[in-house]
Amino acid sequence: MFVRSILALSLSCILTGTAFAAATTTDRSLTPQKAVTVAEDPIDPLAVDTTSTAASAVEISPQEQQDLNQAADTLQKLDRTEVKTADIASAPTPTTSTTPVGQAPSKVSWTLDSLNNADWYENIGKGQFPVYARAHVMLNNAHASPGAIDGSSGMNTLKAIASFQQMNGLKATGELNKETWDTLVAKQGNKPAYVEYTITDADLKGPYAASIPHDYALQAKMKGLYYTRVTEMLGEKFHMDEEFLKKLNPKANFKKAGEKIIVTNIRNDLPENIHLIVAHKGAKQLYLFNAQNQMVGSFPATIGSSDTPSPTGTYKVTGIAPNPWYSYSPSNFLQGNNKKPLSLPPGPNAPVGNIWIGLSKKSFGIHGTPNPSAISKTASHGCIRLTNWDANDLGKKVKSGVTVKFLE
Repeated sequence: MFVRSILALSLSCILTGTAFAAATTTDRSLTPQKAVTVAEDPIDPLAVDTTSTAASAVEISPQEQQDLNQAADTLQKLDRTEVKTADIASAPTPTTSTTPVGQAPSKVSWTLDSLNNADWYENIGKGQFPVYARAHVMLNNAHASPGAIDGSSGMNTLKAIASFQQMNGLKATGELNKETWDTLVAKQGNKPAYVEYTITDADLKGPYAASIPHDYALQAKMKGLYYTRVTEMLGEKFHMDEEFLKKLNPKANFKKAGEKIIVTNIRNDLPENIHLIVAHKGAKQLYLFNAQNQMVGSFPATIGSSDTPSPTGTYKVTGIAPNPWYSYSPSNFLQGNNKKPLSLPPGPNAPVGNIWIGLSKKSFGIHGTPNPSAISKTASHGCIRLTNWDANDLGKKVKSGVTVKFLE
């Protein structure tokens, strides 16, 4: 379950004061598979030159250390309260409440009305249902991102529910119970979760690439690592899994301006006051806290791998680069037979997506991805990988100097 790994928070690394890794010119975010001549910073378009400060550590003020401690308490609370054996929408313990309990629909329907009128009911179970589709939009709009919206239960859904519960003073079980549903609906207000959208000429114009080759050497020759399909672009625009977009619009061909389709009614307005970011490797989740040590947002994330682990310790945001060029170096990892450095053009299908948030650990950052539906389900080369839309939402609000803490 989601926060099973939060028990492995390694809270001691938060609570033990200032034990922080210094970034040196020999640090490498990705373990090379073969010894190669050391190159310049291989990934970071905002690389921090640590030559003159190699021996220095990231300095954390006493107040920031206190903030980290309080953030640890919040994450501990998630672990203590989560029901480890619960299904995503298991029925709550019976109470004496007279509130009518919703009934499961006799037939699953994916029409606009069915999506917007989907209501909670007991024993929803695991699978792909309109009630989850509506919940995903409401979670997204409440800053508890489920990742790519696909109307399905699963780990990213559970993590989003648990984060939403924590942010709203509910018991953080990760279950979509009646109390959580009612709170989601209240926060959504009278805004429908799904709306009708008309495809425009600009949507069709692109630019689009015919395809994105796997080989970085071929990618380096392209003008841009653009979207390859209208459905891919629309999926990202509306925070949707591409196949789910097609499922909701089975008769659409996505090739004609004026065609009407069903899409999510999402918003992109994270709180301004982002004071602390916690990257939890075990939970595969990124948590945002404000200056009052309240959790104000969360994203599913891919954070390193066993072969190319992310760093440990505490760092600072150094800058934000929208649509960065990607500098590949074989000294970090070997892609195919590419044994020489390459410069790959910007675009949503670039290896780091279409945004880079640099960290004071040389070559590490928070960035997007060309594969949003795989977030928190695959490995990264050591950085913090989010969906493009989550990374861009964060990039619009986070400022240089914000503390980023990595937890196991």
